[in-house]
Amino acid sequence: MHVRPLLGTLAVALFASSAQASEADLKSRIDSLVRQDEPQLVEIFKKLHQNPELAFQETETSALVARALKEQGFEVKTGIGKTGVAGILRNGPGPVVMYRADMDALPIRETTGLPYQSNKTTAWLDNPNQPVAHACGHDAHVTWLLEVAKVMAQLKDQWSGTLVLVAQPAEETIEGAVAMVDDGLYTFAPKPDVLVAAHVIPVYPADSVALREGRRMAGTEQIDVELPGIGGHGSTPSVTKDPVVMGAMAVMGYQTIISRMVNQAEPAVLTVGAFQAGTANNIIPELATLRLNLRWYDEGVHQQLLDGIRSVTNGVAQMNGMPAERMPKFISKGKSSPLVNGKPQTDLARAALKRQLGEDKVLEGVPPMMGSEDFHMLASPYPDTRVLFIEVGSGKPDVYRNLVEKGQMPVMNHNPNFAVELPTLATGARALSSTLIAFFGET
Repeated sequence: MHVRPLLGTLAVALFASSAQASEADLKSRIDSLVRQDEPQLVEIFKKLHQNPELAFQETETSALVARALKEQGFEVKTGIGKTGVAGILRNGPGPVVMYRADMDALPIRETTGLPYQSNKTTAWLDNPNQPVAHACGHDAHVTWLLEVAKVMAQLKDQWSGTLVLVAQPAEETIEGAVAMVDDGLYTFAPKPDVLVAAHVIPVYPADSVALREGRRMAGTEQIDVELPGIGGHGSTPSVTKDPVVMGAMAVMGYQTIISRMVNQAEPAVLTVGAFQAGTANNIIPELATLRLNLRWYDEGVHQQLLDGIRSVTNGVAQMNGMPAERMPKFISKGKSSPLVNGKPQTDLARAALKRQLGEDKVLEGVPPMMGSEDFHMLASPYPDTRVLFIEVGSGKPDVYRNLVEKGQMPVMNHNPNFAVELPTLATGARALSSTLIAFFGET
């Protein structure tokens, strides 16, 4: 009478043993594929690093991505949102899993001194020779995407469903994801059940990853404030309306929005990143432009920031006697909502990453950051799409220990000396491939 329970116990044990063997085999296959490709990944990364392209100028990068996806059997559409690329690999019934990599670089002069340092210049705004560099790691992100495409194509026996890979332009300006959606991404690609993205982060070693549920990245908006004035000779400011002075007053007034209007329990940032006015020492100009960047997590705080900017700027203009027809203008250039990792997808990805990389290589992740992302805006037409953001370490082996024990902060993103440690390339490819396959295996 004990035969059935005994058989049942044996069946469970055999199933568990088979599942563990399958997981070990998958880990080994992913590791092997990435390991054999690692020299090529390094070469691709260096080529991308030496040839950075700014927002909506990523023509060479997108062409490279399109060629690579076609070689792996993906259906490919180019020119989405000007320079975006999407590839679809259909592999039987199952969920639709989308992975995005951003392509754009920054208008910054690189000073790393690396043998593959960028010395490229291009036209940007009013500068025909603007230095350009990958000072945020998007060259690594594109490299991951190319290897993920190859790994997933070669491991089709390990997953079932539809994989959508997206190479997105203009993340740095927070415009690219929305541009792709508005330009018909979903007339080509199916609605995603899950949307995944990853980013290098230099506070962790290059053989590790970090992820955390809840708030991860702040909402952001880029706003230009145009302050008209009445120009004239620098010797007679009394017969002008000086937009330089008005701009300076506005910049100082903005500081009270955060310190006196926003609840101190809610994080918020208002940065004036540029103040542009005038061309000569002795000419009071007709216009000043302030380029603002906002960050928030609570939408009510976002509205407070907008209301405060309008109130301060209009008040300055009125105080200086500007007529109603020459009041300030407020131009929103790009916007993204806060990025939040849900618990179910975070837990699933964490388990997959620990299996692939090892328990000690999967870190909890830093508290919510005031940096921003826009990849989740790819899912803006579909509020039920789950999103997941993974942070991939890109620092030296001792970087995190030095930060915790000695308070030594590494060179961070958007710095002229920012550099990605090369082992990051293999770590990211392994981490992302295992995570995507895990989402295909959900029951």
